[in-house]
Amino acid sequence: MINEELIKTFYKAFQNKDFRTMQNCYADKAKFSDEVFVNLNANEVRAMWEMLIKKGRDLKVEFSHIRVSENSGKAEWKATYTFSKTNRKVINRIKAEFIFEDGKIISHLDSFSFHSWARQALGVPGLLLGWSPWLKKKVRRNAMAGLQDYLRT
Repeated sequence: MINEELIKTFYKAFQNKDFRTMQNCYADKAKFSDEVFVNLNANEVRAMWEMLIKKGRDLKVEFSHIRVSENSGKAEWKATYTFSKTNRKVINRIKAEFIFEDGKIISHLDSFSFHSWARQALGVPGLLLGWSPWLKKKVRRNAMAGLQDYLRT
């Protein structure tokens, strides 16, 4: 199935740190959201993957449970990496949902436990405040500022 191959191509490229192939999987009108990066357009999501790959020196990705239909798909993936701001190890388990059009991804939604991520990435502050909208908003603001800086370079 074409959409299953697209998902496999995307995650194999991610495993190989091949952001250009990942970028090519998205349609020009694509949208992306997860717990940290919200409502990215195609240019922003393409830059996000490039930035994360270039900065994630020890990033390891595993993927499984790919399920597709004619216009949509799901996958599960795990990212293991060192969070650069705190030098803490993170193992993040993510559920991905996709919508496809003309052999490209037009919508990509990644879901994971922000509290679990914050506890690993930020330590005690994440453990104590990872449930709070305040911390999520702060992390989102910092992530978007980093992405906007990356886009300007």
